[in-house]
Amino acid sequence: MASSGGKGMFTGLVQAVGHLGRSPGGVEVRIAAGAALDPASLALGDSVCVDGVCLTVASLFHQGFRADVSGETLARTTLAAKAARQGAVNLEPALRLADRLGGHLVSGHVDGLAEVVAIEPRGASWHLALRWQEASYGRYICEKASVAVNGISLTVAGCEPNGALFWIAVIPHSWSNSTLAHLRLGELVNLEADLLAKYTEQLLRSGGPRPGAAATPGPAITPTWLAEQGWG
Repeated sequence: MASSGGKGMFTGLVQAVGHLGRSPGGVEVRIAAGAALDPASLALGDSVCVDGVCLTVASLFHQGFRADVSGETLARTTLAAKAARQGAVNLEPALRLADRLGGHLVSGHVDGLAEVVAIEPRGASWHLALRWQEASYGRYICEKASVAVNGISLTVAGCEPNGALFWIAVIPHSWSNSTLAHLRLGELVNLEADLLAKYTEQLLRSGGPRPGAAATPGPAITPTWLAEQGWG
Protein backbone atom coordinates (compact mmCIF):
# COMPACT_ATOMS: atom_id res chain seq x y z
CA MET A 1 0.00 0.00 0.00
CA ALA A 2 1.17 3.54 -0.66
CA SER A 3 0.72 6.75 1.30
CA SER A 4 3.11 9.55 2.28
CA GLY A 5 2.97 9.93 6.01
CA GLY A 6 -0.55 11.26 6.44
CA LYS A 7 -2.55 9.64 9.23
CA GLY A 8 -6.01 11.03 8.57
CA MET A 9 -9.27 9.23 7.91
CA PHE A 10 -11.58 10.19 5.07
CA THR A 11 -15.02 9.36 3.64
CA GLY A 12 -14.34 9.54 -0.09
CA LEU A 13 -16.53 12.64 -0.54
CA VAL A 14 -14.55 15.09 -2.69
CA GLN A 15 -14.62 18.68 -1.45
CA ALA A 16 -12.59 20.33 -4.19
CA VAL A 17 -10.60 19.68 -7.33
CA GLY A 18 -7.04 21.01 -7.42
CA HIS A 19 -4.08 20.82 -9.77
CA LEU A 20 -0.91 18.92 -8.97
CA GLY A 21 2.64 20.00 -9.74
CA ARG A 22 6.13 18.86 -8.74
CA SER A 23 8.22 20.58 -6.10
CA PRO A 24 11.61 19.65 -4.58
CA GLY A 25 11.04 16.44 -2.65
CA GLY A 26 7.33 16.36 -3.16
CA VAL A 27 4.31 17.89 -4.85
CA GLU A 28 2.37 21.15 -4.84
CA VAL A 29 -1.41 21.27 -4.86
CA ARG A 30 -3.05 24.44 -6.20
CA ILE A 31 -6.67 25.08 -5.32
CA ALA A 32 -8.81 27.51 -7.31
CA ALA A 33 -10.16 30.57 -5.49
CA GLY A 34 -13.69 30.03 -4.24
CA ALA A 35 -13.36 26.25 -3.94
CA ALA A 36 -15.17 24.51 -1.10
CA LEU A 37 -11.78 23.58 0.36
CA ASP A 38 -10.10 26.85 1.36
CA PRO A 39 -6.31 26.60 1.80
CA ALA A 40 -6.71 29.05 4.70
CA SER A 41 -8.57 26.33 6.59
CA LEU A 42 -5.52 24.05 6.50
CA ALA A 43 -2.63 24.00 8.97
CA LEU A 44 0.85 22.53 8.91
CA GLY A 45 0.68 18.79 9.61
CA ASP A 46 -2.92 18.40 8.43
CA SER A 47 -3.77 15.33 6.38
CA VAL A 48 -5.37 15.76 2.96
CA CYS A 49 -6.49 13.00 0.62
CA VAL A 50 -5.08 13.84 -2.83
CA ASP A 51 -6.51 11.58 -5.54
CA GLY A 52 -6.81 8.81 -2.96
CA VAL A 53 -3.37 9.31 -1.38
CA CYS A 54 -3.11 10.61 2.19
CA LEU A 55 -0.56 13.44 2.22
CA THR A 56 0.64 15.71 5.03
CA VAL A 57 0.72 19.48 4.58
CA ALA A 58 4.40 20.48 4.81
CA SER A 59 3.97 24.15 3.89
CA LEU A 60 1.21 26.49 2.81
CA PHE A 61 0.98 29.22 0.20
CA HIS A 62 -1.76 31.56 -0.96
CA GLN A 63 -3.59 29.13 -3.24
CA GLY A 64 -2.59 25.74 -1.94
CA PHE A 65 -0.06 23.63 -0.11
CA ARG A 66 3.06 21.53 -0.55
CA ALA A 67 3.48 17.94 0.62
CA ASP A 68 6.50 15.66 0.84
CA VAL A 69 6.03 12.45 -1.16
CA SER A 70 8.20 9.34 -0.92
CA GLY A 71 9.66 7.66 -3.96
CA GLU A 72 7.60 4.56 -3.18
CA THR A 73 4.38 6.54 -3.28
CA LEU A 74 5.31 8.18 -6.58
CA ALA A 75 6.14 4.75 -8.03
CA ARG A 76 2.98 2.99 -6.81
CA THR A 77 0.35 5.67 -7.52
CA THR A 78 -0.61 8.03 -10.32
CA LEU A 79 0.76 11.13 -8.53
CA ALA A 80 4.01 11.33 -10.54
CA ALA A 81 2.18 11.23 -13.87
CA LYS A 82 -0.42 13.74 -12.67
CA ALA A 83 2.25 16.14 -11.37
CA ALA A 84 4.21 15.97 -14.63
CA ARG A 85 1.26 17.32 -16.58
CA GLN A 86 -0.22 19.46 -13.77
CA GLY A 87 -3.27 17.23 -13.82
CA ALA A 88 -6.48 17.67 -11.86
CA VAL A 89 -6.79 15.83 -8.53
CA ASN A 90 -9.60 15.18 -6.06
CA LEU A 91 -9.16 16.72 -2.60
CA GLU A 92 -10.65 15.89 0.77
CA PRO A 93 -9.39 17.09 4.18
CA ALA A 94 -9.28 14.60 7.05
CA LEU A 95 -12.47 13.89 8.97
CA ARG A 96 -13.24 15.57 12.26
CA LEU A 97 -15.00 13.56 14.97
CA ALA A 98 -18.21 15.55 14.50
CA ASP A 99 -18.35 15.06 10.71
CA ARG A 100 -20.94 12.91 8.99
CA LEU A 101 -19.70 9.71 7.39
CA GLY A 102 -21.37 10.28 4.03
CA GLY A 103 -19.29 7.82 2.00
CA HIS A 104 -17.29 4.97 3.54
CA LEU A 105 -14.12 4.77 5.65
CA VAL A 106 -11.12 5.62 3.46
CA SER A 107 -7.56 5.58 4.83
CA GLY A 108 -5.77 7.20 1.88
CA HIS A 109 -3.49 4.16 1.54
CA VAL A 110 -3.65 3.07 -2.10
CA ASP A 111 -3.83 -0.71 -2.59
CA GLY A 112 -3.10 -0.71 -6.29
CA LEU A 113 -3.78 0.72 -9.71
CA ALA A 114 -6.57 -0.07 -12.15
CA GLU A 115 -7.00 0.60 -15.85
CA VAL A 116 -10.05 2.38 -17.21
CA VAL A 117 -11.52 -0.06 -19.74
CA ALA A 118 -14.91 1.55 -20.43
CA ILE A 119 -16.61 4.93 -20.01
CA GLU A 120 -20.11 5.08 -21.43
CA PRO A 121 -23.07 7.40 -20.84
CA ARG A 122 -26.12 5.47 -19.62
CA GLY A 123 -29.09 7.82 -19.47
CA ALA A 124 -28.38 10.34 -16.71
CA SER A 125 -25.42 8.36 -15.35
CA TRP A 126 -22.11 6.96 -16.63
CA HIS A 127 -20.91 3.37 -16.81
CA LEU A 128 -17.29 3.20 -15.63
CA ALA A 129 -15.44 -0.14 -15.88
CA LEU A 130 -12.06 -0.73 -14.22
CA ARG A 131 -9.58 -3.61 -14.18
CA TRP A 132 -7.11 -4.10 -11.34
CA GLN A 133 -3.51 -4.32 -12.54
CA GLU A 134 -2.97 -6.96 -9.86
CA ALA A 135 -5.91 -9.33 -10.23
CA SER A 136 -5.60 -10.74 -6.71
CA TYR A 137 -7.05 -7.52 -5.29
CA GLY A 138 -10.32 -8.47 -6.97
CA ARG A 139 -11.13 -10.60 -3.91
CA TYR A 140 -12.16 -7.38 -2.13
CA ILE A 141 -14.71 -6.51 -4.82
CA CYS A 142 -18.31 -7.67 -4.89
CA GLU A 143 -21.62 -6.21 -5.98
CA LYS A 144 -22.68 -3.27 -3.77
CA ALA A 145 -19.22 -3.12 -2.16
CA SER A 146 -17.52 0.23 -1.58
CA VAL A 147 -14.30 1.20 -3.34
CA ALA A 148 -12.32 4.45 -3.46
CA VAL A 149 -11.40 5.48 -7.02
CA ASN A 150 -8.91 8.36 -7.00
CA GLY A 151 -10.21 9.07 -3.51
CA ILE A 152 -13.90 9.04 -4.48
CA SER A 153 -16.25 6.76 -2.55
CA LEU A 154 -18.15 4.73 -5.15
CA THR A 155 -20.37 1.64 -5.10
CA VAL A 156 -19.68 -1.42 -7.23
CA ALA A 157 -22.60 -2.10 -9.58
CA GLY A 158 -21.26 -5.44 -10.81
CA CYS A 159 -18.10 -7.45 -11.36
CA GLU A 160 -16.61 -10.56 -12.90
CA PRO A 161 -16.50 -13.62 -10.60
CA ASN A 162 -12.93 -12.92 -9.46
CA GLY A 163 -13.57 -9.19 -9.03
CA ALA A 164 -10.56 -8.19 -11.12
CA LEU A 165 -12.86 -6.41 -13.58
CA PHE A 166 -15.71 -4.40 -12.10
CA TRP A 167 -17.97 -1.54 -13.05
CA ILE A 168 -19.66 1.42 -11.40
CA ALA A 169 -22.74 3.50 -12.20
CA VAL A 170 -21.57 7.08 -11.63
CA ILE A 171 -24.31 9.59 -10.75
CA PRO A 172 -24.24 13.13 -12.22
CA HIS A 173 -23.15 14.79 -8.95
CA SER A 174 -20.06 12.58 -8.61
CA TRP A 175 -19.28 12.99 -12.30
CA SER A 176 -19.49 16.79 -12.23
CA ASN A 177 -17.84 17.46 -8.86
CA SER A 178 -14.70 15.34 -9.23
CA THR A 179 -12.09 14.45 -11.83
CA LEU A 180 -14.10 11.50 -13.17
CA ALA A 181 -15.18 13.48 -16.23
CA HIS A 182 -11.49 13.84 -17.18
CA LEU A 183 -10.83 10.07 -17.31
CA ARG A 184 -9.83 8.50 -20.61
CA LEU A 185 -9.67 4.87 -21.80
CA GLY A 186 -6.42 3.20 -20.79
CA GLU A 187 -5.73 5.71 -18.01
CA LEU A 188 -4.68 4.40 -14.61
CA VAL A 189 -6.49 5.27 -11.38
CA ASN A 190 -5.64 4.80 -7.70
CA LEU A 191 -7.80 2.22 -5.92
CA GLU A 192 -8.33 1.55 -2.23
CA ALA A 193 -10.47 -1.44 -1.30
CA ASP A 194 -12.96 -1.29 1.56
CA LEU A 195 -11.16 -1.30 4.92
CA LEU A 196 -13.82 -3.52 6.46
CA ALA A 197 -13.24 -6.20 3.81
CA LYS A 198 -9.50 -6.21 4.53
CA TYR A 199 -9.94 -6.35 8.31
CA THR A 200 -12.51 -9.15 7.96
CA GLU A 201 -10.17 -11.15 5.74
CA GLN A 202 -7.32 -10.81 8.23
CA LEU A 203 -9.49 -11.90 11.17
CA LEU A 204 -10.83 -14.90 9.28
CA ARG A 205 -7.38 -15.99 8.14
CA SER A 206 -5.85 -15.69 11.61
CA GLY A 207 -8.77 -17.31 13.39
CA GLY A 208 -9.27 -14.13 15.40
CA PRO A 209 -6.97 -14.84 18.40
CA ARG A 210 -7.40 -12.91 21.62
CA PRO A 211 -4.96 -10.04 22.20
CA GLY A 212 -1.63 -11.46 23.36
CA ALA A 213 -2.31 -14.91 21.94
CA ALA A 214 -0.15 -16.30 19.15
CA ALA A 215 -1.74 -16.01 15.74
CA THR A 216 -2.24 -19.24 13.83
CA PRO A 217 -2.80 -19.39 10.07
CA GLY A 218 -6.43 -19.95 9.15
CA PRO A 219 -7.88 -21.77 6.16
CA ALA A 220 -7.89 -20.30 2.69
CA ILE A 221 -11.09 -18.30 2.19
CA THR A 222 -12.74 -19.86 -0.86
CA PRO A 223 -16.38 -20.17 -2.00
CA THR A 224 -16.29 -23.80 -0.81
CA TRP A 225 -14.97 -22.84 2.62
CA LEU A 226 -17.57 -20.09 2.98
CA ALA A 227 -20.37 -22.53 2.04
CA GLU A 228 -19.13 -24.99 4.65
CA GLN A 229 -19.34 -22.23 7.27
CA GLY A 230 -22.96 -21.48 6.36
CA TRP A 231 -22.40 -18.60 3.94
CA GLY A 232 -24.20 -19.10 0.69
